[in-house]
Amino acid sequence: MKHLANVLYVTTPESYLSLDGETIVVRKDEHVSVRLPLHNLENIVCFTYQGVSPALMGACVERNIGLTFLDPNGRFRARVSGKTRGNVLLRKKQYRMAEDRELRMPVASSFVIGKVYNSRKVLERALRDHAILIDVEAVRKASAALKEALTVISRCDSVETLIAVEGNAASVYFGVFDHLILHQKDDFRFVERSRRPPRDAMNALLSFLYTLLTNEAVSALETVGLDPYVGFLHADRPGRPSLALDLMEELRPVFADRLALSLVNRRQIAAKGFTRKESSGVVMNDETRKIVIGAWQERKKEEILHPFLKERIPFGLIPHVQAMLLARHLRGDLDAYPPFFWG
Repeated sequence: MKHLANVLYVTTPESYLSLDGETIVVRKDEHVSVRLPLHNLENIVCFTYQGVSPALMGACVERNIGLTFLDPNGRFRARVSGKTRGNVLLRKKQYRMAEDRELRMPVASSFVIGKVYNSRKVLERALRDHAILIDVEAVRKASAALKEALTVISRCDSVETLIAVEGNAASVYFGVFDHLILHQKDDFRFVERSRRPPRDAMNALLSFLYTLLTNEAVSALETVGLDPYVGFLHADRPGRPSLALDLMEELRPVFADRLALSLVNRRQIAAKGFTRKESSGVVMNDETRKIVIGAWQERKKEEILHPFLKERIPFGLIPHVQAMLLARHLRGDLDAYPPFFWG
């Protein structure tokens, strides 16, 4: 059983991590701020510039503890790992399917179906719970368009066509996303999705959450022996975890988008937690980042009935379960990859 509370997030940029016997030591300004037993951890995520000692890196590699570096704004920088583990036959099958335009289509379609279905579910939940506060006509129209997109996806005969449909569906979804912001609308107004850099506070929040989800997907795929850098929907690019991006597509609406809306609508974060830089990009401050990470960790503990396994599992296990199901499909144990459908 995979524990969900054994991820160490180091959010203070000035922190330095080292090893003392079997204990991780976190220092800031030469003072020890945290000491944790190494054996209790499975992942370490550092939002730091100071770094990690070689001894701690070696210990993480030996114990198969994930060690990921992000900059203080949440952008992925590097991931330290040891020898590649997993079934070599599984990865060879993954590579063959990824290179075959016909074989990759069913898996790529499943990822997009999951994303569009869950995006529509977010809109439907808003209509059910907040009809008095939102533009019902606009949201219903968008929901109907996403329902139609699900039908179109089943007829796509190429990844290029599939990507076009997915892009149109995302445009429809984000076109009404601002209607789902019920409070602090002036501070978190959403016009369109923007990245590199995010142009407003809501985009900065979404990008940060997507970075956290990508890291979860990479770890889940590595765990089951798949190569997170060779995908079926996203094209291969140096340094880009294409399969992790594939996997996170179906999870983004449920994991990231809903959490972002919840944080804003419940006033758990505020506009003062974001700063506009000279480049016009918007970034989170350290205190807000801690709040978001705390909410992320709490959300991972919530239980949900998995639609395929028919078992109740913590939210944080969903990426790992989906990675496992994908591996089973590639091995031939499942006829198709079952995307995650939020109930």
